Amino acid sequence: MVGKQIPDRLTNFTGYRNGSEYLGVVTVDLPDLESLSETISGAGIPGEIESPLIGHFGSMVTTLNWRVLDRANFKLARQEMQHLDFRGSIQTLDATQNYIHVPVRVTIRGMPKTTPLGSLTVGGTMDNSNEMETFYIKIIYNGETVVEIDKTNFICMIDGVDYLAQVRENLGL
Repeated sequence: MVGKQIPDRLTNFTGYRNGSEYLGVVTVDLPDLESLSETISGAGIPGEIESPLIGHFGSMVTTLNWRVLDRANFKLARQEMQHLDFRGSIQTLDATQNYIHVPVRVTIRGMPKTTPLGSLTVGGTMDNSNEMETFYIKIIYNGETVVEIDKTNFICMIDGVDYLAQVRENLGL
């Protein structure tokens, strides 16, 4: 039966470096998709318009938060392109009032930006992190690609729409 579904929460997720290297206990702050924009004003416009540049985004930062220093911190601090996969399950209430689990997968490629090492407190967490400048992000929700942004290859697919197809064609890419 197809009908209304109520997404409830992320049941759990796992994180991997290079597809198979388990990252351990981590929380992740995914990047914001903030369009580059320019203010348009002048004759014929009663005010200002903040005009987004379609398919172009500002800096996208992914942050991995750790409880204590771990070997993964230092692997992710290597000054090289990092490939991360996060695989999760979203608990959803379906139309029959049963819970189902919808798969979600987020793939990130990026370079280390900052590596805050946290603090030292007896009996406490260190609250350290890794921040990655995100060059590529792909989100697959329930088997369907819903976001794919690849800054170096002029790809901006959101909910099935390829916003840079005409731009690639115009540029001969």
